[in-house]
Amino acid sequence: MTDASRILPGDTPTQEILERMIRVDHAGEYGATRIYAGQLAILGRWRKADLLRHMRAQEQQHLETFDKVVADRRVRPTALLPFWHLAGFALGAATALLGEKAAMACTVAVEEAIDAHYTAQIDALGETEPELRATLETFRAEEREHRDTALDHGAEDAPGYRLLSAAIKAGCRVAIGLSERV
Repeated sequence: MTDASRILPGDTPTQEILERMIRVDHAGEYGATRIYAGQLAILGRWRKADLLRHMRAQEQQHLETFDKVVADRRVRPTALLPFWHLAGFALGAATALLGEKAAMACTVAVEEAIDAHYTAQIDALGETEPELRATLETFRAEEREHRDTALDHGAEDAPGYRLLSAAIKAGCRVAIGLSERV
């Protein structure tokens, strides 16, 4: 975070930065639960569906944590939650319809985008907000676990992996930017 003595006119206030972080993280975890819901709607009988259920359960725990943070800190959630409700499910279902490996490719792309996002937030927090920082570090480790699991289950063998991954990562970056502010 910015040292209060170095804040210049026009800089975003520290409180607003924290609110944006919390808002976008809440939205991201919500979107992740919806992606897994979409994947499970298609692949719920897949022989490895328990992998998706495990990752969805962790994302649900992340969402519940951020639900509490949003309420405790009185942060306004993004107004885009209804859109992320539909878009997340659609992304999950669409990639699952392309096959198990495409669903895993989706997981890799999303988790790599979130890993980078959480890393930037952790770096920005520095030694301020130790509780929020610890939460982000724990969640980042679990997101990396999801990425590694998906890689172990053939994500890179999905047809058009590089194109699919690039498109999903670009969508994640847009979603992050919008959810911070809207």
